[in-house]
Amino acid sequence: MKKIFYLLMLGATSLPVAAQVLANGNVINSGITNSNVFFDASTTFSNEAGSGANVGKGLVIPSVDLVNFQFDLTLADGFTFPTFFDGMIVYNNATGTTLTAGNRSSTATLVSPGYYFFFNPNGGTNQTVQPGVWRPLGGDPKFNVVNAAAAGTATNTLVDGAQVYAYKGQFTTTGSSTAVTIAPPTGLTSMYGITIFKRATTGNKVVFSKELYSYNSTTGAAVTGSPSMSVVYPADTYDYIIEYFK
Repeated sequence: MKKIFYLLMLGATSLPVAAQVLANGNVINSGITNSNVFFDASTTFSNEAGSGANVGKGLVIPSVDLVNFQFDLTLADGFTFPTFFDGMIVYNNATGTTLTAGNRSSTATLVSPGYYFFFNPNGGTNQTVQPGVWRPLGGDPKFNVVNAAAAGTATNTLVDGAQVYAYKGQFTTTGSSTAVTIAPPTGLTSMYGITIFKRATTGNKVVFSKELYSYNSTTGAAVTGSPSMSVVYPADTYDYIIEYFK
């Protein structure tokens, strides 16, 4: 990746400043200034070998394994890479979850083969305090909330720039008490929402609720029901998904 970047920079800096560059042909309009174009790779068929309607050229984006990818921040000093890789585009060739260890990685995100860009709008501050997120080009990513994923899963939701995470777990009821334990996920600072459900073996879900009577986000002690009334759930094991902030 670095070698390709440096070669592009070397080729660009050897040309007149603010020039528009035609990658597969001659330099044109070298006197253009104040252009929004950093690098123009467009061509015409006359520039192509064996020109014809079925001939063209494409840009090959570097292919990486985002499941094992980690950023090298050696040169991310606010000058060489001032955006801390915000907007970086790659072609991901792996399926799985991105790494989260340390500040050289990203928010844990389920990825599959395709084009991705790195979303890290706050630059260095975001990379060291709240890692950026790999997002697929062309739309919001799907995310898979898995059972007992202590680190949580980044969702598609931001609130005032703060990432909303999701955590999936289970709790068991006695059938005679409203008191249950809903373990808070690692790093939870405040809850954004909760969904409680139970899937029937056939047919529709037999329980569905987006409310609790009360919840202690420190101890996990909860009371089933709604804010106005506690409710005793039938004895069983129920799934829940907490959406929360870190």
